[in-house]
Amino acid sequence: MSKIEKIQELQQILHEDSENYQARRQLAVLLLDSGFVEEALQHFLYLSKLFNNDSGIFYNLGIVYEKLKNFEKARDSYIKSIELSPEQMDAYYNLGLVLTELKDYDGGIDCFKKVLEQDSNDSNSYFSLGICYLKKGQLLEAMINFQNTIDINDEDIYAHFYIGNILKEMGDSSNAAEQFKKVIELSPDYSWAYYNLAVIDFENGNLEEAVKKLEKTVQLNPKDQEAYINYAKILAKQELYNDASSIIERAISAGIISGDLYYIEAQIDKRLGNLEAFEKGLKLSIEHQETLSVPINIVQKELDELNAV
Repeated sequence: MSKIEKIQELQQILHEDSENYQARRQLAVLLLDSGFVEEALQHFLYLSKLFNNDSGIFYNLGIVYEKLKNFEKARDSYIKSIELSPEQMDAYYNLGLVLTELKDYDGGIDCFKKVLEQDSNDSNSYFSLGICYLKKGQLLEAMINFQNTIDINDEDIYAHFYIGNILKEMGDSSNAAEQFKKVIELSPDYSWAYYNLAVIDFENGNLEEAVKKLEKTVQLNPKDQEAYINYAKILAKQELYNDASSIIERAISAGIISGDLYYIEAQIDKRLGNLEAFEKGLKLSIEHQETLSVPINIVQKELDELNAV
């Protein structure tokens, strides 16, 4: 019997006997599992009013609210579940995730540490601790917990990725690159790892390698605005202006509208002597100033000087 058929069967049972609470609970769980979150919510709310000492119902309510992005109600539901069953580690873990979403990082840390008291090999809790410490700006604590994650599960690509980012932030680009290479080894289509390796290559003056990795980045993720911007900048720096312009056109064709891209294209047109296109690019960059990192007064000054000629 398919899930849909089972849902229909349970709905028929409830139609005939609305007080068949076991069937209602089964239906609520099945609806949640099948992605019918709003429908599941109604049944769990109904059950929570009748069985207000049932930790499982409040745990599932927490899951429902979390899926609906109502993190305050998810938090309250998980807390109620824990009050009823303090040994429920899944509720502690989920509560930690919700508190992280609510930016209560210290509360999240307490929850994940509680889980680790019961299971010191829970790599997910170490990873989530790493995220909390990262959000708090405590990079060393974050890295320790991401390292604990991969000590247990070396195939956790996100832990490797975050360690790479932290090492890069600390100026250790060599070891950061090793982490990003590990990410690619585990997940060859992870575009951000290629992007970070490209940035490291660029910083080390390896422009050819940086270009190769940026090309791979935009192939895997055609919407990566920063990759296109850096790609065009590197090509322009090498005076490969036509190639740089082609990269910008690829970005625009991919639906990326960016003041920075228009500004870079304007500067390329200026160097190529295409003053009409230069003016158009400056105007477009001003028009999209919300995505322009160059101060607007500098762009306006360039435009005024051009028009004064």
